[in-house]
Amino acid sequence: MNTPSLRQFRGELRENEPMAGHVSWRAGGTVARAYFPADLDDLCVFLRALRHDEPLLFVGLGSNLLVRDSGFDGTVVFTNNALKTLRIESDGLIYAEAGVPSPILARFAAKNSLAGAEFLAGIPGTLGGALAMNAGCHGGETWGYVVRVLMLGRHGECIERSAADFEIGYRHVGLRAATDEWFAAAWLRFPAGDGQAAQALIQSLLERRSASQPAQPNAGSVFRNPPDDHAARLIEEAGLKGLTIGGARVSEKHANFIVNPECKATASEIEMLIGRIQAVVKEKFGVALQREVRIVGEHMASKGGFA
Repeated sequence: MNTPSLRQFRGELRENEPMAGHVSWRAGGTVARAYFPADLDDLCVFLRALRHDEPLLFVGLGSNLLVRDSGFDGTVVFTNNALKTLRIESDGLIYAEAGVPSPILARFAAKNSLAGAEFLAGIPGTLGGALAMNAGCHGGETWGYVVRVLMLGRHGECIERSAADFEIGYRHVGLRAATDEWFAAAWLRFPAGDGQAAQALIQSLLERRSASQPAQPNAGSVFRNPPDDHAARLIEEAGLKGLTIGGARVSEKHANFIVNPECKATASEIEMLIGRIQAVVKEKFGVALQREVRIVGEHMASKGGFA
């Protein structure tokens, strides 16, 4: 980072921050620098102070992320307690910043008698993550309701963009122009509906999720569903439920989840288990499972250690 006085920032900057406490897998290495901004304006000031080549990672609730044991030699920005503005605009759109948890957005829409956002209650991350991967479940996808988004540029500039600026697909969103930008907020349109019915559906979806998904530390679905199939079915048919490497295990409750039941798994053990699942499913069924979770940091082997 450049050397302006930290007094210009209202957030908190930490060095050598362990990531295990910030990701839902409860595993992983440290990051060189972690910034906890006060709000969006403060984050813009902070970004303007960063070196242009500083590796940068935005993290919400860490529900879809693994940082390798070797760590991440860059700066991580945590959005979940900072980018949390949530309101109804005069035109009826919902304005939500990237750090707003998806379930809170779902409940906010329901309380304002809007329908269609209920599926967001089943996504255990923030809106920023949902925008970045077009998160979806129960028949809904995030970008089906996005009118426009607010992006943060590398140098702290704010840019409004429409859906036409992005390539949007199944669990994939990418800017058509190759620029370094991150989601700061979105304007979403949900149709008017029965608020009580929406809240009842949210409760039903949460109960269904609790009944079908493991409670131990996990990162949600590890793999994308292949066309016309389900990753969980393939993993279960391959006989991999309960497979363990170190402290990491394929959930017996839902085969597309890897759990860290005693919070003793290393990131390497989780990553090795991911690779083992992919190899066995490919060998048995000829299907190449694609990861839904993001893995960052260097392999230990590239630092002179061992894989």
